[in-house]
Amino acid sequence: MQEVLQDPAAVNLSQLDEAELLTRLADADPHDAAALERELMALWSHSGSPSMDLLLRRGRDAMERGDWQAAIEHLTALTDHAPDFAEGWSERARAFFHADLFGPAVADLERALALNPNDYNAIYGLGQVFEYFRDPERAYAAYARAKAIHPNHEEVTKALDRLSGEVNGQAL
Repeated sequence: MQEVLQDPAAVNLSQLDEAELLTRLADADPHDAAALERELMALWSHSGSPSMDLLLRRGRDAMERGDWQAAIEHLTALTDHAPDFAEGWSERARAFFHADLFGPAVADLERALALNPNDYNAIYGLGQVFEYFRDPERAYAAYARAKAIHPNHEEVTKALDRLSGEVNGQAL
């Protein structure tokens, strides 16, 4: 009887751990990267507590509505009750940024990255803050760090392209 080898692309991504997902993400084509990103986001969005997951969902729902204050309130409850849950800090940073509360946004991004240094979206968020405050070199460095983790992140690629001339100089 001949053994049938499983197609690597047919692997159930939900069975992979974070390290394997990140390794595959670094080498993925755009189509596979999207599936890997969805799996990482699902993994990072799971706190281990249904109550905390509900607070995260409520915070995200409020952000979708553009209700930054409600989002901050839900996500503050989340970070108060689950201080080791990186995604809570990352999402609250996003809400703070949109509410023009930049100091708290940076503090939350630092906390999120201390808990999960591979969170390319938090790194991207840090780049956005640097870019907002007209620090293109630091923004570019943050975007480059995010791209090293997730080479197919479209917004990171756009940001690097946008800042490339300013940071690296114009070609003659």
